[in-house]
Amino acid sequence: MAAGSSAPTASEYIVHHLTHLNSSGAAQKNIIDFSIVNWDTVFYSVITAALTAWLMRRAARLVSAGVPNRFVGAIESVVEFVHEQARSIVKGDVSYVAPLALASFIWIFLMNAIDLIPVDLFPRIGELFGIHYMRAVPTADLNGTLSLSMVVLGASIYYGIKTKGGGGFAHELFTAPFGSHWLLWPINFLMQVIEYLAKTVSLGMRLFGNMYAGELVFLLIALLGATVTWWGSGLHFLTGLAWAIFHILIITLQAFIFMMLALVYVGRAFEHH
Repeated sequence: MAAGSSAPTASEYIVHHLTHLNSSGAAQKNIIDFSIVNWDTVFYSVITAALTAWLMRRAARLVSAGVPNRFVGAIESVVEFVHEQARSIVKGDVSYVAPLALASFIWIFLMNAIDLIPVDLFPRIGELFGIHYMRAVPTADLNGTLSLSMVVLGASIYYGIKTKGGGGFAHELFTAPFGSHWLLWPINFLMQVIEYLAKTVSLGMRLFGNMYAGELVFLLIALLGATVTWWGSGLHFLTGLAWAIFHILIITLQAFIFMMLALVYVGRAFEHH
């Protein structure tokens, strides 16, 4: 909240913490609006992307013929796990798809993990620099998660054309799933467009919905800390700790689900219908 303002009500506190720092210069009213840039989402997405790249590069540089240390061992375990998932799903050369899956898993996990940081920390830091709105979890922004799913859509189209050629990809758009008769071309094309759109929207909204709900629960728990009683403070600590521990599973699971669905969607580009 702005410096010098009176103590906010519970609803004002939640609305304030769910408002983005955006390019319009005002509080964002819509959950999704591609005409406005949410600078906080962009900032924390870039920071976690840079951290992902640094972790991967550092692990690669530390790899040796001897026994790996714990850090390298952990990264190698993740790499092998993702590679096995890619091999079991993609009917083709996984060298194209496995790196995309690995990067998406680690990047989304790190973005999700920001939710474990106390909800007032980054907004308070922002206020010190005159920034009165700050949401730190990029995956709790539908604009951000739909952007991620659009990358998966672009990758599936790209690899579809790369694998089948432009003519083969276009032929599949008009002949699957109902057949190659020319009367069925419009119906087939419409079904393919609907399928691509449905997969893209559902992929982004699934991640957003889970992370948005988790962020909202943390805000409700934070309100317990505003209760100046021993039981309010006790509930704030116990519920916050319990939800944070459980949320570790959620953030990992959501990164895993996004990665697996991305493998399935992109993997279909290597199949011929």
